[in-house]
Amino acid sequence: MKIILLTLTFCGLTLIAKSQNASVEQSTYGIQTGFLGIWAHNETKLSNSIALRSEIGFDSGIWGGDFYDGTGFLLTPVITLEPRLYYNLNKRANKSRRIDGNSGNFISLKTSYHPDWFVISNTDNVSIISDISIIPTWGVRRNIGNYFTYETGIGIGYRYIFAKQAGFLKNESETTANLHLRIGYRF
Repeated sequence: MKIILLTLTFCGLTLIAKSQNASVEQSTYGIQTGFLGIWAHNETKLSNSIALRSEIGFDSGIWGGDFYDGTGFLLTPVITLEPRLYYNLNKRANKSRRIDGNSGNFISLKTSYHPDWFVISNTDNVSIISDISIIPTWGVRRNIGNYFTYETGIGIGYRYIFAKQAGFLKNESETTANLHLRIGYRF
């Protein structure tokens, strides 16, 4: 009987030692760039699987065609708040895959605001109309070495355009998409 109790106790302690709760990092900072912009971000832990991403950067745009004399390029500021749920951290940790730097799959609610503060462009007299967008997004972030990351995401959501500020009769809303592929550096 003592051998059975000792064996069960040993097995129970092994199971307790093996079980772990993977968690997002307390706080992580980084910069990212993609095809259309550059951004600096911070992710702050809200719970074991939820992080709040705050981001400031520049979104860019390119235009051209038959109606324009050449090709135009602009950079405009963007402020983003994005709660992210990293839903596969325990699975990744159990398979001995990396979860540092919040490396994992996530779903989020990306909320971005483009203020009409200034525009950097190769064309004179370019301005933007302020807008706010809310886009549910699914994405993946992975590490490349110790400091580099790559991230991709896709989502479809809602955008509200403050057109009255630019002299139009009414504000407008539309469906918008978020499709990003970024490479970054983690501090």
